[in-house]
Amino acid sequence: MQQSSDLAATVADSGRRRSLLALFQRTRRQSLAIAAPLSAEDQVVQSMPDASPTKWHLAHTSWFFETFILLPGGVHSVFDPLFGFLFNSYYDAIGSRHPRPERGMLTRPSLDRVLAYRAHVDAAMETTIDAIDDTPATLGDALIELGVHHEMQHQELMLTDILSVLALNPLCPAYAEPAQADERPLDAPPLRWHDISEGIYVIGRSGDGFAFDNEGPRHRMIVRPYRIASRLVTNGEWKQFIDDDGYRRPELWLSDGFARATAEGWRAPQYWCERGPGEWVAMGLHGLRPVNDAAPVCHVSYYEADAYARWAGKRLPTEAEWEIAARDVAPVGNTLGSGALAPQPVSDAPQGSNDGTPQQMFGDAWEWTSSPYTPYPGFRPPAGAVGEYNGKFMCNQMVLRGGSCATPDGHVRSTYRNFFYPHQRWQFSGVRLAEEG
Repeated sequence: MQQSSDLAATVADSGRRRSLLALFQRTRRQSLAIAAPLSAEDQVVQSMPDASPTKWHLAHTSWFFETFILLPGGVHSVFDPLFGFLFNSYYDAIGSRHPRPERGMLTRPSLDRVLAYRAHVDAAMETTIDAIDDTPATLGDALIELGVHHEMQHQELMLTDILSVLALNPLCPAYAEPAQADERPLDAPPLRWHDISEGIYVIGRSGDGFAFDNEGPRHRMIVRPYRIASRLVTNGEWKQFIDDDGYRRPELWLSDGFARATAEGWRAPQYWCERGPGEWVAMGLHGLRPVNDAAPVCHVSYYEADAYARWAGKRLPTEAEWEIAARDVAPVGNTLGSGALAPQPVSDAPQGSNDGTPQQMFGDAWEWTSSPYTPYPGFRPPAGAVGEYNGKFMCNQMVLRGGSCATPDGHVRSTYRNFFYPHQRWQFSGVRLAEEG
């Protein structure tokens, strides 16, 4: 009987190792696939302090595995001792680092050397994963999974940062040409409203599957009755806001937002430009193309989202309201699927249209909420440098939910809390409306 139990444990552990290794390898390949359409010159440019060069993303994600998993193991051969300084992002407990606004100055190390660094780390990680022993899942397993999801976050950042770079190029080059499958229906689903009852709801991660530390602890919240829109706001609807002088009416805006919009000359979502009266084109990963009125609007800031909601006589949902509305929706949608390396929001809704739940809850565009990014009751960051991952940023930012067309498949869930500063626009961020019930 004991022999049978030992065999079952060994088989289960072998399956765990294989699953973790497959996830690691698949994620690492995806990063290289995202970078593949780019030249070496493309990969060194930094468009602004908020963005990073593609080459830096490729190196930093390797640095994460090396720093938090391989080096603590005590037997890892460091590829280059200077890389710890060059590719640390914000971990003060690890040591000093190259300034973030100057990452675009790193013409050296070369792209080939960064790729060699990735191969060196990959080989060491594969050996580490293969050596996981016949015990229940350990802290090491959790750190490997964290490293994988950390790289998924950077895959999305790679795409948004690539778009930011190409949009500054007067040639308006396409990252990739659209495939026929990218030609989507031009009719948006009709806008409907979903009623959510007042009640006490449990918010936060359940403990099943991977989640970041900021998704817990699970806690209860009293929520008043509300209604949430069935889909995201479209480009066509946003044009009506523009035509009604929405960007020039201070009564619609928060003071900081109107000051920012005025100072920076905002007149439309980022990457839009007007070729003629009412004729809008937008820069995307497919290059400069006419704005699709039926597709969800994206690349708008929290300030713009809030102003639009006020103009429409509605409001943004809180993050708790969003999570409650999404809890019965499968976490699938228009996300970064296999081979879809030039994503864009689309006008059709692949889920939620026939089962009484809201559409487009996952994918297409991150959805601004009215909730500030603060810790949940009882939140404690993990010990050590890895505790700097989320907790240190819980101030002055707003929560977004749901993922985008650039979010890797399997990375998002109903409890996932993304966060950005309210003025930031370069992400695939959009708008879903809510109102009192």
